[in-house]
Amino acid sequence: MAIALPPPYLGAMAILPPMSSPRAALRDLRDFFRHREREHVLGAIMAVLVTIIIVIIFLVDSQINTAPPPQIVTVELYDSSRTDAEIIADQKKDQAAKEAAAKEKQRQFQKLEKQLGIE
Repeated sequence: MAIALPPPYLGAMAILPPMSSPRAALRDLRDFFRHREREHVLGAIMAVLVTIIIVIIFLVDSQINTAPPPQIVTVELYDSSRTDAEIIADQKKDQAAKEAAAKEKQRQFQKLEKQLGIE
């Protein structure tokens, strides 16, 4: 035969406290602070103020420098009577300038690599 366990002594206890009105909660908080020493009240006020200041700083800081900077777009106007040969010549010239810029950038990185001793 199995032995029955005694019922838990906390079984009838509520998990959450009963709800009360906001007025009752504020009255309770007021009574709590009235029965405290002045130093405790000042410490609590300082703690709340420091927390509020930190939250405000985080909120303000998240709004600073978040917009992208204005971009300048240059438009080159071409004559509508350009021939295909002129267009191809311009494209080759632009491609040569891009390749020269890429080679110069690569040369600068290689120079930096030698200075830092990276292999």
